[in-house]
Amino acid sequence: MRKPAIDFGLCEGCGSCSAVCPEVFETRDDGKAYVIGADKCNTCDCQEAADICPVQAIIFFEE
Repeated sequence: MRKPAIDFGLCEGCGSCSAVCPEVFETRDDGKAYVIGADKCNTCDCQEAADICPVQAIIFFEE
């Protein structure tokens, strides 16, 4: 199963991932996106969130 993660060194906190997948991603006050529901990609399109990330900060790993 593929799970998303955020590369904090790249993340600019634009909020596009949390707009597409609010069950999986959350943009916090520190200006970074966080994975809050890695197992919930079935509720939205995590790949779309990764594709629209302007700095390609969303990565996937196999579990």
